[in-house]
Amino acid sequence: MSKLLILSDRAEEYENILRAAKLPDLEIFAFTGADVEAKIANQCEIVLGYPSQIRDNLPSLTKLRWVQTISAGIELLLVPDLRRDYVLTNARGGFGDLMSEYVFGYLLSHEKHIFKHRQFQEEKCWDGSDTGSLRGKTIGLLGVGSIGAHIAKTAKHFGMTVHGYTRSSESSPDVDVYYHNDLMEFARGVDYLVNIFPNTPDTQKLLDASVFRALPKTALFINVGRGSAVDEKALQAALEEGKIAGAVLDVFDEEPLPKDHPFWTTPNLWITFHTAGPSLPKNIAHVFIENYHRYIKGEALNYQVDFERGY
Repeated sequence: MSKLLILSDRAEEYENILRAAKLPDLEIFAFTGADVEAKIANQCEIVLGYPSQIRDNLPSLTKLRWVQTISAGIELLLVPDLRRDYVLTNARGGFGDLMSEYVFGYLLSHEKHIFKHRQFQEEKCWDGSDTGSLRGKTIGLLGVGSIGAHIAKTAKHFGMTVHGYTRSSESSPDVDVYYHNDLMEFARGVDYLVNIFPNTPDTQKLLDASVFRALPKTALFINVGRGSAVDEKALQAALEEGKIAGAVLDVFDEEPLPKDHPFWTTPNLWITFHTAGPSLPKNIAHVFIENYHRYIKGEALNYQVDFERGY
């Protein structure tokens, strides 16, 4: 009998979904807070939860074999001093639909002039100018893992060309052209640039002034990956100087975004609050259920994280 510890403010929802799934040979303990009784924690070999709560309970998890986070981000569990004697999987397989909805919501708003039309409505100004279309446009994806592959597939439904920038993999059949080294050439050829990269040493400030200069002036930049990948001062300058058409940011170097940060008033910048891909129990539970069946069969788990690479 395997024992699962759930650590989440929505632990009861996760527990109800998993019990309804009737997973074999699994005993479940659910906690909403960080304070878990040591006598329970040291019985559990599997943990499902937020990285922060998992990190706080690692010393008590003496039988730990597998951690499934309910987020895609796992930076808090990659601190060098923390133990790494377990299999770590994240939930990036549960965010593809949500991220695609977010990205294409803004792409369509940009092409169809939704925000401008609202302004004209408030001014009682009739604007009959033509709007654009996604068909025939090129979207560039920085990172083509499970989330990037889902966005690529959605792009194909709109008749878009898809370019992907990865370290080496070429796993998505919906990507028309892959790039692995020349970031400037990649940037020059896209109408929309979407960052999905996780936070790793290789992605720190990857998107700097040279990248924003390489983009066409009509390009829109969207960041749903990690704020650390962007040189924020360079992006601010690119927007203020009209080097790109606009940007949509869901993630930032510092969160919450400080009230005195210039991004609040930067022109042609739309801000959301790390809400592009919420951790919905029904989505994340599906990832866990699939992985649990693989776990009890002794198979390799989906979305396994390499501690050294950070993803």
